[in-house]
Amino acid sequence: MATPTHSVQEYIWLINIIHRMRGITFAEISTRWESTSFSNGRTFSRTTFNRHRDAIMDIFGINIACDRRTNGYYIENDEVFNAHSVQNWMISTLSVNNIISQSFGIQDRILLENIPSGGTYLELIIKAMKNSRMISAEYRRYGSDVCTKFLMMPYCVKLFRQRWYVLCRHRNGRMGVFSLDRFAHLEVSEQKFVIDPDFNAAEYFSECFGIVSEVNAPAERIVIRAFDSERFALRDLPLHHTQREIFEGEDYSDFEIMMRPTFDFSAHLLSRGVMAMVIEPQWLADEIRDMHREAAEMYG
Repeated sequence: MATPTHSVQEYIWLINIIHRMRGITFAEISTRWESTSFSNGRTFSRTTFNRHRDAIMDIFGINIACDRRTNGYYIENDEVFNAHSVQNWMISTLSVNNIISQSFGIQDRILLENIPSGGTYLELIIKAMKNSRMISAEYRRYGSDVCTKFLMMPYCVKLFRQRWYVLCRHRNGRMGVFSLDRFAHLEVSEQKFVIDPDFNAAEYFSECFGIVSEVNAPAERIVIRAFDSERFALRDLPLHHTQREIFEGEDYSDFEIMMRPTFDFSAHLLSRGVMAMVIEPQWLADEIRDMHREAAEMYG
């Protein structure tokens, strides 16, 4: 049974208020409820609160606990708010949806990026992952008119730069990443598989910039010098979870990152033009310099 939209709005509101306050009593929650746009004069009863707690646990896996010493409610498994967790992504998305849904009359002044749904393929892949079944698919790579057929084990899905990807294991043990929008056909196979018990999706991509893993490219120390406004952008939106600022100059800042210098990372640095440059390692600085020269030569 589908959850009513107004109920989801209330769940997200309750999660956000408890997470933000980090210890709030039921009386304080009830008082804050009265000023919400969706209370409509209704009181926030203890029964409603308990029902919402149960629903939040079922839908998001978030446990709202009570500190009996203060009678304050808090999120017991606070780690769900980590930047790349599924729960954090869902809550952030639904929170924005709530705000926009209440913005009647000015929707034409709210401009959004296209958010990929992944289509039916995402649903099928997640179904296969849940049931430990292989996927049978036809895949068309860029630059090719021929579809490659394969039968593989779906290990995880990842959203990167407005595109869904699936990480699969071939029967020979080799791993591969596939973009969902390049599938010509996909279905869940009857063949089952056993996922590697040591596999950890977050760890697999932890040293990567995006979805290119390059197992033969070890992680190394990279120092990026960002100029003018680019340094502020990097502070707000780090390139990698290991990023830290190690020096601040008059009009620039140096940032250190420990990651694999894959080609998608090089392409991103190239896109920043004169706003960012590689300080270390020297071979990567040379590579980016050569890419800039080749790009300049294309314009004569």
